[in-house]
Amino acid sequence: MQCKALRDSAREIKSFDVAYFMASVDTLEDNTAFAAEHEAGFPILADPEKTMVDAYGALMGVGFANRWTYYIGVDGKVLKIDKATKPATAGKDLTRTMEELGFPKL
Repeated sequence: MQCKALRDSAREIKSFDVAYFMASVDTLEDNTAFAAEHEAGFPILADPEKTMVDAYGALMGVGFANRWTYYIGVDGKVLKIDKATKPATAGKDLTRTMEELGFPKL
């Protein structure tokens, strides 16, 4: 559902000068198939060793990743972490928050 919400908001998201992606603890093969099945149109990073997820503090105790959205500025600083990401509205929420944070538009 989150992937579809981002896919469906692609035009609005791409009006910002940003790179965006999803990350998953699944394998590259699983993520590639998932992205194709859902016509993602953006990268889905594979982190089966859970290195990145753990470094960002998003690893749940059972080995899954929380569905959090990180907003990172051009200087690499985390501007906001949305820990209440709603899969169904993720695309609209992303564009609204980028607007609020003053992300540059193309």
